[in-house]
Amino acid sequence: MKRQLIIAVTAFLLAVGLGLTVVSNSANAQSGSEWISLFDGETLDGWKASENPETFSVSDGVIVADGPRSHLFYIGEIQNHNFKNFEFKADVKADPASNSGIYFHTEYQDSGWPAKGYEAQVNNSGSDPRKTGSLYAIEDVEKAPAEDGEWFTMYIKVQGDHITIKVDGKTTVEYTEPDQVERPENMAGRLLSSGTFALQGHDPESTVYYKNIMVKPLSKE
Repeated sequence: MKRQLIIAVTAFLLAVGLGLTVVSNSANAQSGSEWISLFDGETLDGWKASENPETFSVSDGVIVADGPRSHLFYIGEIQNHNFKNFEFKADVKADPASNSGIYFHTEYQDSGWPAKGYEAQVNNSGSDPRKTGSLYAIEDVEKAPAEDGEWFTMYIKVQGDHITIKVDGKTTVEYTEPDQVERPENMAGRLLSSGTFALQGHDPESTVYYKNIMVKPLSKE
């Protein structure tokens, strides 16, 4: 009888523990506390390139941007490719004098530079004075915090009206969008709203690599 009681109590405790784990995991998923991969490491499934799709390819688990101007937009199922508050990170490597960028709160368009959303700049040694880690044309970095030919991690966070950009854990931008926004010429769409992400293929002389592309959706708070 005593043995049966011990077995019953043990089974009850295990069930309670399992239930708590399920609740905890569900809460984590709802709060967006888990990193989610946007790139399967093998194909461009869930992504769509504009104007010159041949600019983008996958090699050894890496997205390679190498060719005429094109932008690779995430159009996959996660959040129905519409993100508002989030953390984003990707490992990036640039060849010498290469230019690229990561757009956010943007949307697919067939050609041209994305008209909607912000760009986190990738440019360690190119001619553009706006260097890696810049919030392009809004809050610019003059000295690149990364080196050509070496992987670095680009981190972007949007929470409400605030944007944070970090390179290898070092903060390069802390920007709060003001109520009255003045934008550079031809950049009226650089506003916080919601949208997807896009990787930039800037020009035929630039080669930039992306891997471990991850997002963590955040709650409104």
